[in-house]
Amino acid sequence: MLKIGVGPSSSHTLGPWRAAERFVGELKSAGVLGLTARVRVHLYGSLALTGKGHGTDVAVLLGLSGKDPVTVPLEEVQTLPAAVMENHLLQLDGCHTIAFSPSKDLVFHFSQALPFHANGMICEAYDEDGVCRFTGTYYSIGGGFVVKEGEQNLPPGASPLHPLPFPIATGEELTQYCQENACPISDIVYENEKHWRSKTEIDDGLLRIWDVMRDCIYRGCHTEGILPGGLQVERRAAAMNKKLLATARYDTTAAWIRAIRSSPFGFSEVIKWIGCFALAVNEENANFGRVVTAPTNGAAGVIPAVLMYYLCFTDPEPGPDDIVRFLLVAGEIGSIFKKGSTISAAMGGCQAEIGVSSAMAAAALCERLGGSPGQCLMAAEIAMEHHLGLTCDPIGGLVQIPCIERNSMGAVKAITAAKIAQESDPAKAKVSLDGVIKTMWQTAQDMNHKYKETSLGGLAVNVAISVPEC
Repeated sequence: MLKIGVGPSSSHTLGPWRAAERFVGELKSAGVLGLTARVRVHLYGSLALTGKGHGTDVAVLLGLSGKDPVTVPLEEVQTLPAAVMENHLLQLDGCHTIAFSPSKDLVFHFSQALPFHANGMICEAYDEDGVCRFTGTYYSIGGGFVVKEGEQNLPPGASPLHPLPFPIATGEELTQYCQENACPISDIVYENEKHWRSKTEIDDGLLRIWDVMRDCIYRGCHTEGILPGGLQVERRAAAMNKKLLATARYDTTAAWIRAIRSSPFGFSEVIKWIGCFALAVNEENANFGRVVTAPTNGAAGVIPAVLMYYLCFTDPEPGPDDIVRFLLVAGEIGSIFKKGSTISAAMGGCQAEIGVSSAMAAAALCERLGGSPGQCLMAAEIAMEHHLGLTCDPIGGLVQIPCIERNSMGAVKAITAAKIAQESDPAKAKVSLDGVIKTMWQTAQDMNHKYKETSLGGLAVNVAISVPEC
């Protein structure tokens, strides 16, 4: 549920990027890469309607070029697509040059959608004679996950030949395992993760994810300017950081975090810091920076903001094991939402992104603050309950308004939910996590199409801001 990628949208950027990468890999496996003279990519549904604002065209070009979102130098995210658009040449897989005209070979089908999911795309490879040698249909289902047409979307390890020690599809199942084993949620998730890798590999991987989150917060808190896209949105996190610390720039993230932790901030300042952390991540995301899908790019600021709050403003000072366990719990809660509902705004509105991220962060924080498994699931339920029905109506198709500020609101709700759950008896809860997940999915199905990441309704049509054509 936590993937490293490049902004601004996991379903519109990371997913199509991975789909294009996969398409190129399949061309190689089929032995037709060298025969390919032209590639055409068709974008449907939400990928078409808000694709340019979300950077889908840029992501596809990078994926076709063989660049990996985890390792690509961030300057190439801008320069490589610009070169393709100027020269009409693309190096397929980084080694095979073909003609590529973005206006002709990236086709936006604004009034059409593919049947399985609102984020659909078809990739085609043609030889010099114009014969289609290979085609693939892919769906970006949220969080950077990609499903190809005809595939059954099973999680890794779901094969009956290799069962997980604790297969989990619902909150009730997770609760039962915790009760039977008298252990916290993070212990259960650890055992499942050990099905694929060692504890050292788990810890190292999750701490690498935290490094990306932390560095993203730091960059966002030290970068000023106007975000790209034409809305003229001014970055605010750097000014907030400067005002709150009232001192010179710290040269390392560690020194910066120590300065925050050692300062005698009151309640008002802590609230500002939470907002600042979340804004920083999503300003970086809007600027095509490297972020962690948590569970999506549009909601990438909630979990880092809550985790940074935990590191900076709680005692005793959390250590690496606390960070790992926080992320284990957050990831498991996100997985339950993905299995029982959706994490795609194109399918469920913003409740599927900010709502889910807030629930993930709430459960994770609750456990680290000493909450029982029941209280952790209660925290997740509270956080989602108060995001039900949240629409996705990005102005200009950009992941900026209202997306950036929503991450701050989701982070504050997560912390509030965790605190309430800590003081509550889960046995007396009127709404279960599974109940709210079911309700979220029903709400998603009832929600009008125009409020599902299409920019056809809501703020996107009621706010008079002109966005220039790209």
